[in-house]
Amino acid sequence: MATIYIDNKPYDVQAGNNLLETCLTLGKDLPYFCWHPAMGSIGACRQCAVKVYKDENDTKGKLFMSCMEQVRDGMRISIADMEAKEFRAHIIGWLMTNHPHDCAVCDEGGACHLQDMTVMTGHNYRQYSFQKRTYRNQYLGPFLNHEMNRCIQCYRCVRYYKDYAGGKDLDVFAAHNHLYFGRAEDGVLESEFSGNLAEVCPTGVFTDKTLKQHYTRKWDLTSAPSVCHHCSIGCNTIAGERYGTLRNITNRYNGEINGYFLCDRGRFGYEFVNSAGRIRKPLVRSKLPEATEKYPALEAATSAIRTGRVIGIGSPRASLESNYVLKKLVGEDNFYHGVSDVDHDLVDLALHILRDGSVRTPSLREVEKADAVFILGEDLTNTAPMLALAVRQSVRQQPMLEHVSKANIPLWQDAAVRGLVQTDKGPLVVAHYTPTKLDELATYTFFDSPDAIARLGFAVANVINEESPEVRGISEDDQALAQQIAEALMRAQNPLIISGTSSGSERVLKAAANIAHALKAKEKPVGISLVVPECNSMGLAMLGGHKLESAFEAVLNGYADTVIILENDLYRRASTATIDQFLKNCKQVIALDYLHNLTTEKANIVLPAAPFSEADGILINNEGRAQRFFQVHPVPEEIQESWHWLAEVGTVMGDEEISSWHGYDDIIKAIAKEYPELEGIQRTAPPTDFRIAGQRIPRAPHRFSGRTSMLARVTVHEPKPAEDPDSPLSYTMEGYRGQPPSSMIPFFWAPGWNSNQATNKYQEEVGGQLKGGDPGVRLIEPTGNLLFSTAVPQKFFPLEGHLYMLPLHHTFGSEEMSNHSPSIMQRIPEPYVAINAADAIRLKLDEGQLLSFSIEGQIYQLPVRLSQTIPSGTAGMPNGLPGVPFAELPAWAILNRDIKWKQQPQTTF
Repeated sequence: MATIYIDNKPYDVQAGNNLLETCLTLGKDLPYFCWHPAMGSIGACRQCAVKVYKDENDTKGKLFMSCMEQVRDGMRISIADMEAKEFRAHIIGWLMTNHPHDCAVCDEGGACHLQDMTVMTGHNYRQYSFQKRTYRNQYLGPFLNHEMNRCIQCYRCVRYYKDYAGGKDLDVFAAHNHLYFGRAEDGVLESEFSGNLAEVCPTGVFTDKTLKQHYTRKWDLTSAPSVCHHCSIGCNTIAGERYGTLRNITNRYNGEINGYFLCDRGRFGYEFVNSAGRIRKPLVRSKLPEATEKYPALEAATSAIRTGRVIGIGSPRASLESNYVLKKLVGEDNFYHGVSDVDHDLVDLALHILRDGSVRTPSLREVEKADAVFILGEDLTNTAPMLALAVRQSVRQQPMLEHVSKANIPLWQDAAVRGLVQTDKGPLVVAHYTPTKLDELATYTFFDSPDAIARLGFAVANVINEESPEVRGISEDDQALAQQIAEALMRAQNPLIISGTSSGSERVLKAAANIAHALKAKEKPVGISLVVPECNSMGLAMLGGHKLESAFEAVLNGYADTVIILENDLYRRASTATIDQFLKNCKQVIALDYLHNLTTEKANIVLPAAPFSEADGILINNEGRAQRFFQVHPVPEEIQESWHWLAEVGTVMGDEEISSWHGYDDIIKAIAKEYPELEGIQRTAPPTDFRIAGQRIPRAPHRFSGRTSMLARVTVHEPKPAEDPDSPLSYTMEGYRGQPPSSMIPFFWAPGWNSNQATNKYQEEVGGQLKGGDPGVRLIEPTGNLLFSTAVPQKFFPLEGHLYMLPLHHTFGSEEMSNHSPSIMQRIPEPYVAINAADAIRLKLDEGQLLSFSIEGQIYQLPVRLSQTIPSGTAGMPNGLPGVPFAELPAWAILNRDIKWKQQPQTTF
């Protein structure tokens, strides 16, 4: 620790920290632009100047940029010194020389860091009266607007996009006061993390294009804390609404998970909530008209359940509460997981590894600190983008420890650190069957079939610990690679193993578990991170349930005739023929969902479920962290959470336990009582009756406007605001104005800090955890009961006349709900099949030519995309793309022509 003096007041702080960061942590208002807590300092804007004195006798002092100064014991500085204040005011004046001062029409207005800093420095009037420099703006794709005239040359955009996120197509051009930040030519930004530019940029140069289409000022948004539903990582978000329309998604800081950033799917995939395909009224198709009110629909659903033999099909995109209430309603023996059998087995295995293994799953913040990473069978950029972003930071750890610490350079000195490290990277090994965006950072890449990847993983585990089974028949090259990987992992201080369900292979998961267990046995502080398919896949697995195939058999064999389908399009879970037959044999189909799909079209009764922005619930992410999301705005009574609909059905039916529940808290208590492993969900957020000084926490900011006129078309009398029975949040601007518990922060704001930079006012230490701790409760800790797996696969051999079809994943296109967002639609690739280039020659196929094949009777005709890395005898088919019928992959595909396979080498590295 060190004692420093700020304007003659002593403070105990952490020695060696950045001075600007320290001042902000202490609650001081000190302006800045180029510095960012996740990216460190480069000293480009000169806006954070302070006066630094030699000692208590120095009355003159010198101006220093606080972001470039290291805290040391006895340091004396002044923020309020007149010379420092005048310097900061001059700097902001220079930076604003060419700014158009167009706040009234700028999308950033009211949430602009530049506005905040301008006011903070006292720059009230423009002094430059000559012609301003102007630029031509660029088209950057469906996510971002570009307005270069507002740029103040802080360099944040290129530092984030290139250095932090690894993008290649955005840069800085020209020099001096003619800098241009953009692409070499108009075009779509290629990075999956480009949307963060809207929050990283302190001005209105990069703004959210999806918000512009239904624009609302920040102070007029009703907001609530939420959790991203578009993958299994569980990033924290803030959902903003106006007039019943979801307007934008912004980052909600969580120091353990997403930090300051989101991926583009999580940021822009929200527009399915506003889709014309929303189910907004109950449908009972046996009645005319089909659209009915709430209570007739409840009666119809209750009657169908009473008169039938009912089963329930859950969903990995539905909340924990909704799946639980469905399970209670139909009974444990009649509850089925609404996922493919492959996903069911793989997620159960992942849960088994995390629960019974010896290795803990790290948070994303801990992933960034890993100094050696081995990825088996996962294309992280497409299956878990924010985990890929964390891995990008991890490759810097080893060279920073080796070079930067020896040079006595603080890690926050970003330009100096990057200049010293240059292109050095720590060990990263990527084993997959197609190229990934992390390959450019990899020490080694290994392209082969899932079985070959598993064999390599088992070989690595055996090298580390001989108790892990030996791999027989492995080639010399693969054994040498296994030796190199094992040595790199053993040398590391914090090795990390990453795998998941995306390759569809249990053996890949077991190989990853063996490596982690082998390292743990050598007393290495290893971590294992496993990616699962959807936002609540882990929560569904923790509740337990039967396979979907068993549900089909129950109906086809006459054991059941009525099915309740929870937030699930079954046509994405099994073949079209299978689902058609299943639904045809059901006497009654009751579907709860928020978008019309092929399944709801065939349902007898459809109940409009509330999507994430209109619902309360809990999700459990891939590491076993339970997190709460909250309803953003009130909705008509016909739209309810699925758990609310099901609980009402149970009450009408007279179920004693369900009837005893009187609100959301009772459901949470029931889950915690029945499942001891889930007891921690009670700590994800305060209970419904929580108040601060007798007040609720307002969803709307104190500058919220227009409330009295919003419903003027209905009545000139302002109605009583809706009440929220399920959380301590209010739907109004009235309530407690201090800082709420971290899990319930609806927006970040502090006096003088209207932009997202206000986050620093909510943190214990800038860049650290939120005050009171980051949201979420870890539910899974390893027990150490898992033994080494012996399921070493045999070598893969091609099958004559067949291709072994492997699943391929895409950030835009593979996830169900985001595919309904208009901006995401523009980034979804066209369907294709990827095959080995040598195989294409044998099949006499050219790029783009149609390949005809069938999987379990389903015929596909897809254009060919040639691949140099996918193994001979295999092919890749995109998972979940619109218009492509479901196939449970991996699976053997039958070609419409015969081919004689020659054994080809399976390994390239």
